[in-house]
Amino acid sequence: MSIPYDAIAKVPTFTLTSTDVTEGCELANPQLSTLFGSGGDDVSPQLSWEGFPAETKSFVVTLYDPDAPTTAGFWHWAVADIPVSCTSLPTNAGDKEGAALPTGSFPLKNDGGVTQFVGAAPPQGHGKHAYHFAVHAVDVETLGLDKDKASPSFLGFNLHFHTLARAVMTCYYEAKAE
Repeated sequence: MSIPYDAIAKVPTFTLTSTDVTEGCELANPQLSTLFGSGGDDVSPQLSWEGFPAETKSFVVTLYDPDAPTTAGFWHWAVADIPVSCTSLPTNAGDKEGAALPTGSFPLKNDGGVTQFVGAAPPQGHGKHAYHFAVHAVDVETLGLDKDKASPSFLGFNLHFHTLARAVMTCYYEAKAE
């Protein structure tokens, strides 16, 4: 399966697992959005990763919906500069405070204009959307992004030059037309 991240750079993969979501699953209420009216909780899932290249110096975690009705998809979550010593994020690490994120890392404003995790919220009747959770193994300790100004798209541009490997888990959600 081709994934949108392949446009950044085709790279080797490693293992991504979660206690909250699985490859190919339909997202449940915790991972749906309350901010955008899907009746969910905007809770980021627990994520763990292993098998990344030994040269890895940091990680980036993203959640992207390429099926959103825009020309650019929709970035739901992006966390940069996760230290290489961190190989998991707990459930709800993407809350408003970001207190469970590892020291040195930071969330970027998503396409909803907030720095917290925003769950799935496809328009009713728009069809099934894919949600790509990704962990990017990066060859530098920091991407040098301005945490107050950088967008997830600019993050993606920088990942083009620094991604060693990427692990992706794809889940789905559809808001049926009433």
